[in-house]
Parts: sequence; C-alpha cells; structure tokens
Amino acid sequence: MTTLLYGRPPAVFDPPGDAVQTSPLIPGSTPLESVAGGSADAAMIYAPPGVLERRHALALALRALKPGGRLDVMAPKDKGGSRLKKELEAFGVEVGESAKAHHRRCVVVKPDAVEGLDEAIEAGAPRRVPGLDAWSQPGVFAWDRVDAGTLLLAQHLPPMKGAGADLGSGYGALATVVLRSPAVTALRLIDVDRRAIEAARRNVEDPRATFEWADARTVEANGDLDFVVMNPPFHDGGAEDRRLGQAFIRQAAAMLRKGGVLWLVANRHLPYEAEIAAAFKRSQPVADKGGYKVIEAVK
Repeated sequence: MTTLLYGRPPAVFDPPGDAVQTSPLIPGSTPLESVAGGSADAAMIYAPPGVLERRHALALALRALKPGGRLDVMAPKDKGGSRLKKELEAFGVEVGESAKAHHRRCVVVKPDAVEGLDEAIEAGAPRRVPGLDAWSQPGVFAWDRVDAGTLLLAQHLPPMKGAGADLGSGYGALATVVLRSPAVTALRLIDVDRRAIEAARRNVEDPRATFEWADARTVEANGDLDFVVMNPPFHDGGAEDRRLGQAFIRQAAAMLRKGGVLWLVANRHLPYEAEIAAAFKRSQPVADKGGYKVIEAVK
C-alpha cells in the first residue's frame, strides 16, 4: 500500500512508517505535484494554514488517490481546521469529521469523480505575481509581496564583495539586491522550502548564484565565506520560536571566515544581541524602523 504524507503531523495523527513524505518543507521529500494521478492508496495531510496552499495540497492529494482511496486530513481549528470540512465538500465528496482538543480531522473516501481539482491546483500553483515582477507560490514566506524586514535590509545593505550566502533566501528578493554588486563572486541561496528555491531559480538568473533546498541550520559550514545576509524565520508551525533565529546566527558565524560580515534583519523584539555578541567579534545596529532592526556583525 502506498500512503502519502504531507506535513509534520502531531502525535495523534499517526502515519505508517513507510509513508512517502511529500512536504515541500522537508528537503529530499517527493513533490506531491509529481505523484501520478490514481496511484496512491491513501494520503495523510497535516493541512497548511493558507487557504490557497491548503486547497492546492488537498486537490493534489485527491488527484493522486485511487478511487476508493482514503484521504485523512487534520488542521488546527484556528488555522483552517474549522473550514476544512466545507473546503473538502466543495470537491463534491462526502466528509466525515471529528474534533480533537485543538484540531479538526476529516476523512474522505475518494469517489469515482471529484469536482474542481484542476481549479484548486492552479490557484495554488507557481505564478508570476503582478506588481512583484517575480515568480512565487502560495505557501512561500511573503509569497505575494516584499517582506518589510527584507526591504529594510535591502535599503541599508552596502555593496557586498566576495563569496557569500543568503540563509532563508525565499524566492530571491534579497539575493537580487546582493547580486547587483559586481564584486560578488558567488552567492549560495539556501531555503528549507522547495517552492521558494524553485521560484528563486526563475527569479535569479545569474551564473554566480547557486540554489540549495536545505535547512540553513545544518548545511556545510567551512568558515570560508566573506558575507552572509539573512532575514531568519522565528516561527515554527505557527508558534514563535526564537531559537530558530539564534541557530541561524550561529550557523552564519560558522560559515564566515575571520573578518567576514553578517547582515541581519529581525523583528525589534527578538533577543538576538546576546547570540551575536557570543559568536562575533563586534556588531552594530544599522537601522531601526517599522518594528524591524538591521544589525551588522563582523566575525
């Protein structure tokens, strides 16, 4: 039996040990988009919070299932779970629903005919975003805009030189700014989201750029880079986790040579200064605006 798994479910959502992982946030997993229609016996989806992204994933899973295959979906009540049954019923399927303490769970047995799959898949597919002049996709961080923190960092970033990395590069907005400097010899774009990396490949058409679908906290660090730029994440599964940004700071220090420079933007309230002081020789605040702070740090 082939069971597809999308997302990192809580313990109460127990997939089989041989389930095929299809989440775009788990490097090396199988893209759900690539699973042949009617080839899977079952699918278990820990549904994402965004409406377009969630319906896209549900439609892909339904398309992948054989008639009679089982779709098991769970979502937090405050992140789409309360709408989950209605969204599934829009595909013309019968839905069984149960409530957990903080989640809703829905089960569907795929009928011979399902409605509206192509429309839902297309609505969540990669596209060139009007006004952004870049490729992106629902589910990617700040997918349809330039994030305010990234914009502030871009406005204060001096011309970089040498070899560097953009940790948590997203669809490539910051990398585009970095590569305006002819003194940059190489730039590694690293992001845990496959969709972001695929978009960045289309947006950053520069031979100096390389693209890595990977967790920036665990990539190879040889202490040989001249610079690192980043707008690190600070949410995990919707909950604030300051350890994410702190781990990014330690990783940046490990990747930089002595004298290498880190340019970081973060929400003003995040306590990153102590981590920076421990990992870098010196640092200075560069900007503080709109709830964001920009920091330069030298190893």
